[in-house]
Amino acid sequence: MDNYKLGVKVSWITVMINVVLAVIKVTSGILGNSNAMVADGIHTLSDVLTTFVVMLGLKVSSKEADEEHPYGHEKYESVFAKILSILLLLTGIYIGYESIKVLIGGQIQTPKLLALMAALLSIVTKEGMYWYTIRVAKKIKSISMEADAWHHRSDAFSSIGTLIGILGARLGFPALDPIAGIVVSIFVIKVGVELYIKSVKELVDESAGKEIIKEIEKKVRQIKGVRGIKGLKTRVFGNKIYVDIEILVDANISVLEGHEIAEMVHDKLEKDIEDIKHCMVHVEPF
Repeated sequence: MDNYKLGVKVSWITVMINVVLAVIKVTSGILGNSNAMVADGIHTLSDVLTTFVVMLGLKVSSKEADEEHPYGHEKYESVFAKILSILLLLTGIYIGYESIKVLIGGQIQTPKLLALMAALLSIVTKEGMYWYTIRVAKKIKSISMEADAWHHRSDAFSSIGTLIGILGARLGFPALDPIAGIVVSIFVIKVGVELYIKSVKELVDESAGKEIIKEIEKKVRQIKGVRGIKGLKTRVFGNKIYVDIEILVDANISVLEGHEIAEMVHDKLEKDIEDIKHCMVHVEPF
């Protein structure tokens, strides 16, 4: 199964689970007198929207290079991840706003046992969805799917806060229900900011990690005829990497021999390092 199909399969599964879970949580929040649970349910509904954004991002970024996009479409992954991070931020702000409104208004009710049970169900379900999604996201190297996985985990954190708030309210501290909503909103906003920064870094041609760079240098120096490396530049392009490298070769060999060495460098790097989409090799005399 290719990356796009695998990503879409996971996304559809999580959409169906989220729809069912959101209905359970909102209903439990209304019937169980819990503002925190209603906010938690709305958070889950937002997951459905973000998962559809992930599917759109996977579809666009998996397209082959064309005349208008000769380097491919991988960067669209980062664009859609950026959209997801903004949705997370807005979700966090909304949850916080609603909780503060209830706390200031003083219209606090003691939640029922139904709301508590819904919170427990949500924690287990959403944490399971996080691990399922993040495993596939790492496998197919999808930053937008990784953002979606964190959206699931933020919902699990949200439900933990909701659980504490509902439990505290039932034990005689009703203000803990909306306070839990405020704490949850802070966690959600934090994740949104982190994902936004990560997606921006990929859009500004940040270099590959130090481990990848060391691996590139090691493999190039192993090739017969390479006397050294004069320059090496890498840039992250969505879930792929572009490499520009200047190698040193014996100044007395022919142009053909120098070209053959460059070809060996090019082929080895693209074959051995899966993340490299393209490698440009420039030859300099030693």
